[in-house]
Amino acid sequence: MNAQSTLAWFKSSYSGSQGDSCVEVAVTEQGVRVRDSKDVTRPHFAVSHERWSAFLRFASEGELLNN
Repeated sequence: MNAQSTLAWFKSSYSGSQGDSCVEVAVTEQGVRVRDSKDVTRPHFAVSHERWSAFLRFASEGELLNN
């Protein structure tokens, strides 16, 4: 079994159930991995916990990143 298949992937509760565009995330000790939920065979990317938190703040509050 490969490492990607052992990750616990989840979608946002805001995701639609009709095949809408969406991403899935898996949280690990090293960071957060993100993948396309419509094609889970494609490679995912990873970001640090800090960068993921900054992205979530930006997405929810429209906060500009200062880095």
